[in-house]
Amino acid sequence: MKKIFWTGVLLSCFWLKAQEQKLVWAEEFDGSSLDTSVWNFAEGDGCPNLCGWGNRERQIYTTTNHRLANGLLYIKAEKEGDHFTSTRIHTKGKKSFQYGRFEVRAKLAKGQGVWPAFWLLGNNIDQVGWPLCGEIDVLEYVGRAPGEIFTTLHTKAASGDFANTKTTALPNIEEGFHRYTADWNKDRIAFYVDDALVYTFAPEDKSEEVWPFNQPFYLLLNLAIGGHFGGEVDESIFPQEFVIDYIRVYQ
Repeated sequence: MKKIFWTGVLLSCFWLKAQEQKLVWAEEFDGSSLDTSVWNFAEGDGCPNLCGWGNRERQIYTTTNHRLANGLLYIKAEKEGDHFTSTRIHTKGKKSFQYGRFEVRAKLAKGQGVWPAFWLLGNNIDQVGWPLCGEIDVLEYVGRAPGEIFTTLHTKAASGDFANTKTTALPNIEEGFHRYTADWNKDRIAFYVDDALVYTFAPEDKSEEVWPFNQPFYLLLNLAIGGHFGGEVDESIFPQEFVIDYIRVYQ
């Protein structure tokens, strides 16, 4: 009974907090094509400057491995000959936010080698580089670890394999749509899955190396294949789709 009570309290607190914030932007994917006044496409394999997109990923990003239908964005990863194709979109230079509650409702691609993600990068990445710019991974899933969700923050003080991160066991998370949220203010970033708190990062040290989260960040969506984090790829699972219902930002 105590567990049920405190779960109710936490959910009530989250609901009350949500009511204090107002919707400031939403991407509902209701059109027939992406809004290019908001979204950019990443293309290619990251070469020559960031081959494998920094993680030895195996996909080549295109502008065609996606579609909009019935209010949903479908990002499709395919095996094409001796390589994989997929899509990565971002709002760099067009849409960014400092603080707020960032929520995506999505259905995961699944199978060995897939790596769908919704994340944010600091606007100053071109000036200071990664990881000093900061990275907020609201949702990461890798098919090699079924039933688990990763929520991660990369900073100069803690990045890559040593990032501030939490792995949460969520059996059957691959089934249906779920909501993934980062609630970010000047003091902390809290992560939720379907309104359940899974991780909070609130360091006392607010130096640039530890807390680069005092500036605007832009948004990214992608479906990567393999690589350092995605792992070995089972080529028999393709095609796979990462399906996004909406992205909403509250402040």
